[in-house]
Amino acid sequence: MSLLRYATVDVFAEHQFGGNPLAVVHGADGLSAQQMQTIAAEFNLSETTFILRPQDPANTARVRIFTPWAELPFAGHPNVGTAYVLASEAERRGKPIANDVLTFEELGGLVTVNVLRNGGSIMGAQVAAPQPLSVGTTLAPGIVASLCDLSPASIEQSRHLPLIASAGMPFVFAQLRDRAALTAASPNASAFAQHLPREFASGLFLYVREPQANPPIQARMFAPLLGVPEDPATGAGNVALIGLLAHLNSKPDLVLKARIGQGVDMGRPSLIEAMAAKRNGVVTAIQVGGRCIPVMSGTLTLR
Repeated sequence: MSLLRYATVDVFAEHQFGGNPLAVVHGADGLSAQQMQTIAAEFNLSETTFILRPQDPANTARVRIFTPWAELPFAGHPNVGTAYVLASEAERRGKPIANDVLTFEELGGLVTVNVLRNGGSIMGAQVAAPQPLSVGTTLAPGIVASLCDLSPASIEQSRHLPLIASAGMPFVFAQLRDRAALTAASPNASAFAQHLPREFASGLFLYVREPQANPPIQARMFAPLLGVPEDPATGAGNVALIGLLAHLNSKPDLVLKARIGQGVDMGRPSLIEAMAAKRNGVVTAIQVGGRCIPVMSGTLTLR
């Protein structure tokens, strides 16, 4: 029998029981991938992270990320939440993280996460994209509409057709015409299996832009083939979204910042602060961050 410590935290949350919950399992070096997958299914959250000793001692930790159904190379909200948990524990032990910067070894590459503070207290974290923005193929609006049981007329096409973009994890991005269409969207698992296999993209990321609203961008993300019918807050998706919006902007040099809401239609409102920098027409840096709120801690018993 072995005992493993765990903690859960609400990520990108403005209040407890909002945002996207995450489970963080400590001391996972002795676990197999199958055990990690089984534990993630037991937690049944969007993602569960497992903390292992780093292969390079210069890094903070090796981190593996699992949905209830699959391991992921990178995801934003798990990195933000894991950094918050590790930094908070280090501070309680009297050994704060040097320069408030953590480096995680992940399947998608090295990931840098910065601790966010409010009045000296740790309040969240900000993660940088592990890979440059890549913008891929476009998809027919009719196919994308079928993934979420909408009509093709609901897809806004004036700025871009539905397309694949990635800055660590690939998603299909589609802008919708209005908030009503975003609310009406519902994932169609059979259409996902037919048109959007897991090897093609991680999920469907829908968004609307309402300049007068607060926040001015609202989003939803569906990934039924990963065991996540809908995600309350998708860091990797928002990383790619802010990068895509900077890419589409006609200005060759800019720093684009946005506040993005997600999870409202699930009853778990989330707020993501996103930033992308572009120089000479190329997106050079992308970050997303937000608040974290601790919820539970305990011991996992393995027999």
